[in-house]
Amino acid sequence: MSDLLSVEHLSKSFGGLKAVADVSLTVTSGEICSVIGPNGAGKTTLFNMISGVLRPTGGRILFDGTDLATVSPSRFAAIGIGRTFQNLALFKHGTVVENILTGRHTHLRSNVLDAVIFFGRTRREEIEARERVEHIVEFLEIEHIRDAVVGTLSYGQQKRVELARALACEPKLLLLDEMVSGMNQEETEDIARFVLDIRDQLSITVLMIEHEMRIVMDISDRVHVLNFGRKIAEGTPAEVRRDPAVTEAYLGGHRSEPLAKVGA
Repeated sequence: MSDLLSVEHLSKSFGGLKAVADVSLTVTSGEICSVIGPNGAGKTTLFNMISGVLRPTGGRILFDGTDLATVSPSRFAAIGIGRTFQNLALFKHGTVVENILTGRHTHLRSNVLDAVIFFGRTRREEIEARERVEHIVEFLEIEHIRDAVVGTLSYGQQKRVELARALACEPKLLLLDEMVSGMNQEETEDIARFVLDIRDQLSITVLMIEHEMRIVMDISDRVHVLNFGRKIAEGTPAEVRRDPAVTEAYLGGHRSEPLAKVGA
């Protein structure tokens, strides 16, 4: 398997603060990888650079062989990078289906004239978009809320809608930013199952930030650990769990508690 994402000596400074410092990591096609670390470790800043929200101060990011410095941030979704956000970014007055449809925008090719007279390519694209959305609705088991206004849904349901919208852009790489934050046990287990299905059934590579260590340890192929903006460890969940540097970062030297319980 080849590397889909390669982060090379990446850095990001905000004035005198170095939020990310010389971080390198790879994500191989077909993997579920996690980025973990204590609060303030630089995880979200790293995600913001990979998804084009922020430009790096130094280093580079290669996605599917392309240097992202040469790609406009508005094109990141079009080349195959999808993302959910820790803070929901949904249209609260729109329905579930309407929100998911916005994720199809990057695949539209019709011009203004096509749209005005609504035939040919525009009509085909509309049909294809709605078929794709219905497939995602079924995949994520949200048929019963498909016509509901998003603002009336529970937090866990809204998180699932945001995941659906990210899938609608048909990403090669899906970035999940604390998907199970604020969810109950049943919702958390559902999301873990969906992430595995996204990889296994949809053939989408997943890179996630997650504080819920049970999810990280159960479904990740590899784990990258950040602390104070630097990568301090990398390996399988079992290897990371045993790494003294990781235990030190999370527990400050108090090693009697298993890492899997941290953040639970």
